[in-house]
Amino acid sequence: MAFTVAISPSRVPFQKNYFLWLCLIVFFSIWINTLIYTTDINNWMLENTLTFIFLGFLLFSYRKYTFSDLSYLLITVYLCLHIYGAKYTYAENPLGYWLKEVFDSSRNHYDRIVHFSFGFLLAYPMRELFLRWLKYPTLVSWILPIEITLSISAFYELIEWAVADVFFKEQGAAYLGTQGDIWDAQKDIFLAFSGAILATTIVSTLKRAFKIY
Repeated sequence: MAFTVAISPSRVPFQKNYFLWLCLIVFFSIWINTLIYTTDINNWMLENTLTFIFLGFLLFSYRKYTFSDLSYLLITVYLCLHIYGAKYTYAENPLGYWLKEVFDSSRNHYDRIVHFSFGFLLAYPMRELFLRWLKYPTLVSWILPIEITLSISAFYELIEWAVADVFFKEQGAAYLGTQGDIWDAQKDIFLAFSGAILATTIVSTLKRAFKIY
């Protein structure tokens, strides 16, 4: 039997949603690995606070609000990128160092990859939320993910400032990961915003080309 990824919300009970179970197994395997082998447990805890909240929302809201397999896949990929960054701290991520060497870059860009991925990978699940759960008009459901990505990115930078400069000053440098760039926050926001626009454009183009709802 061919394996397919559904692009419409599933009505399958949680216990029988095997694709979601696969996503959970992959995610929790990576998550446990990052916890066991993290180089900075305090930073790991800070970085994963929102991960705990987000996972709780997805699990407890499943019965009432169910995403499509495609959305769960995109969410899983994003969360895995995030927790892999938290394992080493974003500024010290090995993949970022490898990319730095390959492209002869002046900094470890792993944090920029994750900020871009926030918009690029989560715009579609957000569209699905507004279109299928909240029954917003189609045009609004396309625009809101871009606007919300921009808003959340800016709000997250405020959270980073508060955590690093007010509540946990000793973890400030590791948590922020600015690497000496005074425009780090603005660039992160721009990348997330750009990712959401690109994702929305791609989905819109495919929708028109293949008549996908």
